[in-house]
Amino acid sequence: MLLTTGPRLHSFQNVHIQALHSSYQASPRILCRMRPNILSSLALALLLSAPALPAHAAATVLRCGQLLDPVSGSMTRNAVILVDGDRIERAGPGIAIPAGAKVVDLSRATCLPGLIDSHTHVLLQPEDERGAPPVITKSQAFRTIQGVAAAKKDLEAGFTTLRDLDSEGAGFADVDLRNAIERGIVPGPRLLVSTYALTITGGHMNNSGLNPDLDVPDPAALTDSRDAMIAEVRREVKYGADWIKVYATGTMRHINPVTLEPLSQFSEDDLRAVVDEARRWGKDVAAHAYGGEGAKNAIRAGVRSIEHGMLLDDEALDLMVQRGTWWCPTLSVYLPDSKEEDTELRHRIVAHHKEVFQKAMQKGVKIAFGTDVGAFEHGTAARELRRMIDYGMSPLDAIRTATVRGAELLRMEKLIGTIEPGKYADVIAVEGDPLKDTGAFERVVFVMKGGEVFKAP
Repeated sequence: MLLTTGPRLHSFQNVHIQALHSSYQASPRILCRMRPNILSSLALALLLSAPALPAHAAATVLRCGQLLDPVSGSMTRNAVILVDGDRIERAGPGIAIPAGAKVVDLSRATCLPGLIDSHTHVLLQPEDERGAPPVITKSQAFRTIQGVAAAKKDLEAGFTTLRDLDSEGAGFADVDLRNAIERGIVPGPRLLVSTYALTITGGHMNNSGLNPDLDVPDPAALTDSRDAMIAEVRREVKYGADWIKVYATGTMRHINPVTLEPLSQFSEDDLRAVVDEARRWGKDVAAHAYGGEGAKNAIRAGVRSIEHGMLLDDEALDLMVQRGTWWCPTLSVYLPDSKEEDTELRHRIVAHHKEVFQKAMQKGVKIAFGTDVGAFEHGTAARELRRMIDYGMSPLDAIRTATVRGAELLRMEKLIGTIEPGKYADVIAVEGDPLKDTGAFERVVFVMKGGEVFKAP
């Protein structure tokens, strides 16, 4: 049979396709009475005119010197991770490498799941913590540009997912940065953002000491009534918040220097109203809470996590165990890093933080890795793992807080936190054995997020 090509073929196809269409419109039974050779010609025409199917993208294979499973703590030598698209297809030893696959040689490194930092501020920089607040000194556009650079640093440090707990006065720029990362416009971790935090007039995240005649925006949302709190939750959901954050206590300047009691900013009923409203929209609440009654109000009200918590007492820790409340300790950020911060009060707070951390481990509080990065240099959050280990947590448990436990806190345990078939291909590789070398996470040599490589040897 002679196959016609070029314009004659297109003419042939058009005639018969039009005829087929007209015949079917008249009666589908006409097709059954068509002669076999006509049907064959039509089938051939349709086959040749159909658009070509897209070629299947080549799989990516990671050859790991070692593969750490944070759930069991097992270390598998000479393991292979097979990645198909943005997901893990298989992982383990003895996996056959498909023909044409792209192979990444990580045979001198240890592979493990991408890390999760559950307390970050991508739109904050260390210099913003000194002097005038950034809502006064920087435009939101400039802070967003800084946030793009910060997100890249954090990703290349091995953190593939971040819960970003308020934009620190940069408005809804965290939502836009999250969306830009999701669309592949800029590189960065998978972001879950909380936009503005809820606080009270005179409390935390207020511009204090300024001329009251000046109309200067505050870094957080001032919500001085329960109705205002509920309205703010709705506004944040409207503009794209993934989480709701509330300042259940004040900050360092609100701590009684004698009793170490922090300022309680909201009642239990107020916080329960926030939790209930957030839940109605499918959102969880994170509470900044140093301790005292403010922290207990937040725990009883049903917040998902307590942030910082360096002044939590035994009653609060026991409540957290009973109610399954998570804790992000953020240990490193309170260490004094300047002469001005090196005070007796700061030393007392740091010592109390260590004591609370050790008690929380003994009592079985659910601990997730969180750093407050942004208050210190982006790309250096792994230092928190070293601090957790120094305070008595095993290296494996520290890694779990930044993988499986972080995923559970974020309700993403079916998607991230381990290297398993069907989960996102979030994989990092470090030099050395992270179960033996606390500095291994400061030597990240490979980063893959969702099947895309962002850093390689």
